[in-house]
Order: sequence, then C-alpha cells, then structure tokens
Amino acid sequence: MSQNSNSNLFLSIGKPLKDEYGRAVGKVASFALTPSGKFDAVFIEFSDGTFLKQPMEQLKFNGAEVTLISKNKSQASILCDQIPLIWRKDQALKDLAEKRKISPDLYQEIHNNFEGVLNQLKKDAQVLSDEISKEIARCDEEIRTLNYAVVHLELEHEIGKIGDEAYRSVFVLLQENLKRANMEKSDIELAKSKLSNILLGDSSHSEQKTRTLAEPINEAPELPEPPVVVYVKEIGKAGI
Repeated sequence: MSQNSNSNLFLSIGKPLKDEYGRAVGKVASFALTPSGKFDAVFIEFSDGTFLKQPMEQLKFNGAEVTLISKNKSQASILCDQIPLIWRKDQALKDLAEKRKISPDLYQEIHNNFEGVLNQLKKDAQVLSDEISKEIARCDEEIRTLNYAVVHLELEHEIGKIGDEAYRSVFVLLQENLKRANMEKSDIELAKSKLSNILLGDSSHSEQKTRTLAEPINEAPELPEPPVVVYVKEIGKAGI
C-alpha cells in the first residue's frame, strides 16, 4: 500500500469497510503507527462486533473508501513469487559453483540455506492450499443456499403469495449475492490453481535433478529450465 498520502488515511476512520466483492464486513476503528509516523496496521471492528488488527498490506485505500483484501489470496500471491525466486537463486548458485567461481564449502552453506527456506515455503503453500479448499467449500455452500432461495422465491411468486414488487426487489438482491459468491469462488480457485502449479513445477524439477545426479559424471548435465508456472483455473461445481 502506498504511503504517499498518510494523512488522508485518517479520513477512513469510522467509515464502512467492504471486501473485494462489495460486501460490508465492518468499519475502520483506528490505526497503529510506528514511532516515525509510518502506518503499520489498522484496527477493524467487524460486523460481528469483534476487533482485529490487520496488516496494511491487506487493505486497499481510495480516499475514504477502504477495501479488505482476502488474506488467502494475498498470501498465495506472495508464495507464488517467492518459491520460483528462491529456486532460481539456488540454480544460479549451482551454476557459479560449477564454474568454480565460489568454493564448494561456501556453495554448500548457501545451498543449504536456500533449501531450508524453499522447503518451508512449500510447507506454507500446502497449508494455505488446504485453507483455500475450505474457502471453496464455503463458497459452494453459499451458492447452493442462494440457489435454493431463488427457487423458493420463484415458487411463492408463481402461486401468488409474494407480490410483484417484493419479488423483483428480493430477486435482484439474491442475484447480486450469487454474482459476488461466484466471483469469490472463481478468484480463490485461481489462487489455489497457481499454488498447485508452483508446487507441481518444483516437484518436476526435483525429479529432473535426481535423474541428472544419477547420470555418469563425465557428462556435463545442462541446468534444468526454471519451473514453468501455468495458471490453469480449476473448474468447480456449477454455481447455477
């Protein structure tokens, strides 16, 4: 988040807080600032009355308007950047060692550090992927409930128990919520797909590395290509 207009952020205090899909989730209560005056976090009163402290990176400010960014989507984006970066650095380090630009001992020390970081990132990615699966299931249940609500609304309107004006008003409301739920599901499925492809790409290059090490040492193996990340949206159950 840009800190160019720090003073303007105070305009958002007490203002409604929405998620990325336009749903009201609470309001901004206060900010936490560092001794130097930099905005560090924001205190939010959520709709259920709970107060939580959220990092600034999870919020998007547009004047007095504030949008809460999905934590899972934000973390997935970070991991999808970090995992390939650490892998490429480790491959570059190996290249330097093969060219005898660094000593074997130094190579091994730095390689171990990279490997430790990479393994931890992959564990974090797997945990996050499981959390996203729960979010997808929640979206599926919400979409299912909204579809049932639409069907029952249509039935009661058809037999004359609900008037035209009330019917139109509620129908629009249900359709708007269906649109939001389907957008959210689509977004988090894409985030899960990106994580899955990152992990699959890393597994593929690990297998290639194992095969390379098994080859005769008199053949100079070429460095494997960096893992290719193909963003493929997973197709879930139909929302309609």
